Amino acid sequence: MRFCLVAFLFFCAGLLPVCGQVPPGKFQNPLNPGPDPYMDFYDGNYYLTTTQGDAIRMWKAPTLAGLKTVPPVTVWKDKNPARNHGIWAPEFHFITNHWYLYYTAMAADNNDESHRMYVLESAGKDPLGPYTYKGRLFNPANDHYAIDGTVFKNPGDGRWYFIWCAHPGHVLTIAELANPWTLRGNGVVIPASGFGCEEVREGPQVLPHDGKLFLIYSACDTGKPDYMLGMLSASTNADLLNPAAWKQYPEPVFTRNDAAGVFGPGHNGFFKSPDGTEDWIVYHAKTTSAYTYKGRTTRAQKFTWNADGTPNFGRPLPLSAILDEPSGTMKKNPGK
Repeated sequence: MRFCLVAFLFFCAGLLPVCGQVPPGKFQNPLNPGPDPYMDFYDGNYYLTTTQGDAIRMWKAPTLAGLKTVPPVTVWKDKNPARNHGIWAPEFHFITNHWYLYYTAMAADNNDESHRMYVLESAGKDPLGPYTYKGRLFNPANDHYAIDGTVFKNPGDGRWYFIWCAHPGHVLTIAELANPWTLRGNGVVIPASGFGCEEVREGPQVLPHDGKLFLIYSACDTGKPDYMLGMLSASTNADLLNPAAWKQYPEPVFTRNDAAGVFGPGHNGFFKSPDGTEDWIVYHAKTTSAYTYKGRTTRAQKFTWNADGTPNFGRPLPLSAILDEPSGTMKKNPGK
């Protein structure tokens, strides 16, 4: 009922299409009224998480269009007051036969500085869980504010790494993982440009392609219309714990599109189409140029690759766009 009410309110605001307006095999953004999305396609279904604040909720559907109407499943709600408020940016990654859910949370006193990174482990191979608490991921050399963690396996050395946003300075930090819930050694800061905006770097995501790792990150305050994506790159054969291994791309790679009514696009994830032939970006953006954290909604669109091997995300599309479902998507009833 709660989700249906949210969907109804978004419909009234003109942010969701009229039922029946979008033909089969198509979808229309936004997919979800929440920000900080992460999505994966697994065993015939798309799974989506967004920031919910008080819990971790997940949406499951065989189509992107279906994600708009299925009710969420609450996969984690914590009673521990040290980590049950301000739950942000959950991500789920399949490692050694389990799903590991990485998320940010703070203490019940609502002190933003208490935000830390936590890890859950699934009982089996179902992304919906059930999950058990594994522990807190922390940097022994800088056990302070930590948000927006992500993990990736480097094809070059076969090792898993963790990248997150840390204080002081709201900077990107990388460390190797000893296991999915423990760092090996201390974190190392990766310098990244803010392109003239204030010094905020967050929401890191790693995109491997043809011997390169593209580190896509969000720059600027997410409440501002200039929130955007920047990019660093490194060879898969490089020492990823050496900041010099990461090369800065000179311009932002995904920015506001005023003509399309899209502002503050960022905090993204990546996923493949079901048949593996297409690359997709999922991100949040809003429809106002005002400085506000409200109205950030989840959108998805396909992207391509440039001749030099770098990703080409294009421009964020207007909410009026009717898009094809990712290639290979099964056209079944949502939620089945």
